Amino acid sequence: MPLVTIHLRRGTTPEYRRNVSLGIHSAMVDVLKVPQDDQFHVFHEVSPDNFQMQPVVFGLRRGERAMFIQLSFNYRAAEQKAELFRAIVDNLRLFADVPETDILMMVVETAAENWWAAGRVVNPATGYDERMDADSTPVAPSAAI
Repeated sequence: MPLVTIHLRRGTTPEYRRNVSLGIHSAMVDVLKVPQDDQFHVFHEVSPDNFQMQPVVFGLRRGERAMFIQLSFNYRAAEQKAELFRAIVDNLRLFADVPETDILMMVVETAAENWWAAGRVVNPATGYDERMDADSTPVAPSAAI
C-alpha cells in the first residue's frame, strides 16, 4: 500500500494532477508490481511564498512547475528504486509534459507492519499485499538473516 505525496505550487488543473498521478502510478505498477487498484496519491498545492527553492539547484535551472514527490512504501532494493525514479521521470514527461529538471523525489521506507487498510491481506512470508508476485517483493536485508 504505497502512499505518494506530491507538493507543487498552487494553480495546476485537475487534469494536470490526474496526469501526474497516472504517470507516477503507472511506473509503480510496472516497476514495483503494486496492484493496479493500490493507488493513494495526495496532492498539496502551496502558495509560491510557501514553496521556496533556488532557481538553480545542482547546476540545473528549475522551473515554476517544480514538484517534490515523496514515495512511502516497504523496503525495495536500490536498483529497483533507481528503475522506479527513471520510470517516473519518463512517465511525467510523457503524460504531463514535466521536464526532468522539475522533478525531485525521495523514498521513505517503512516496515510492513506499519501499514493497515480494511480489506488488505498481507502475505506473512513477504510482508506485502498477497496479490503481488513473490518475485517482486524483496526481503529487507535485516529480515534475510
